[in-house]
Amino acid sequence: MTRVCLVVGAGAGIGGTVGSRFSREGYHAVLCRRSDEAGLARLVADIEAEGGAASGRLLDATQDGAIETLIEDVERDIGPIAVIVFNLGAQIGNRALVETSYKQFELGWRMATFALFRVASAALPLMAARGEGSLLVTSATAAVRGNAGQHSHAAAMGGRRMLCQTLNAEFAPQGIHVAHIIIDGPVDAPDTLGKMLGPERYQQLREHRGLDKDGLLLPAEVAETYYQLAHQHRSAWTHELDLRPWSDSPWWND
Repeated sequence: MTRVCLVVGAGAGIGGTVGSRFSREGYHAVLCRRSDEAGLARLVADIEAEGGAASGRLLDATQDGAIETLIEDVERDIGPIAVIVFNLGAQIGNRALVETSYKQFELGWRMATFALFRVASAALPLMAARGEGSLLVTSATAAVRGNAGQHSHAAAMGGRRMLCQTLNAEFAPQGIHVAHIIIDGPVDAPDTLGKMLGPERYQQLREHRGLDKDGLLLPAEVAETYYQLAHQHRSAWTHELDLRPWSDSPWWND
């Protein structure tokens, strides 16, 4: 039987790399992202070139019915979803309160919290009926600490964290492993940090902190953690953990 790893938010950083890691263990990686069909095709092609199975799909997670249709299609056409990696970002940048519109604030919630709720509503009952499955949720420091200019992001990610706790309370006894992963540091990823900083500043940061200095979170190493989380024995499940480079102070000391 085909095991499916569904990645919602599959860029060239954490999402795509996690999908690739699972494909190397025999999973069919279903990679979903909002835009850049050519980039999505490259991720799928790279997995297939390594002998893995993958497919890609453009997904607007804020569109009514899109998430629900995706999960229905995957379960029918590819196989049962064994692992969901919810890696959808919701960062709109630093904005003062008076510069944060109602629409922008709501968009953060729709992407970070409501989209996760919809994924869980569509997929977790299916997993529960099978008695097993994993929901791995990428989060951010904003889930545990609100900073100036982060009204939308902090509220959305805080909601994401609490939703993971309620999902865990309901579905862990039914065999579903829900894990909330706080990314507490910059990720060496061209699709996120690279676009935020621009090519020149991104390369400067890599040379200053990354590469052989290991001062940026490496997607391939993050992917190892995700894979191990999905395969923990149920007598020792992790619900929440945080990841950061060794040279960074943790969020509670920074």
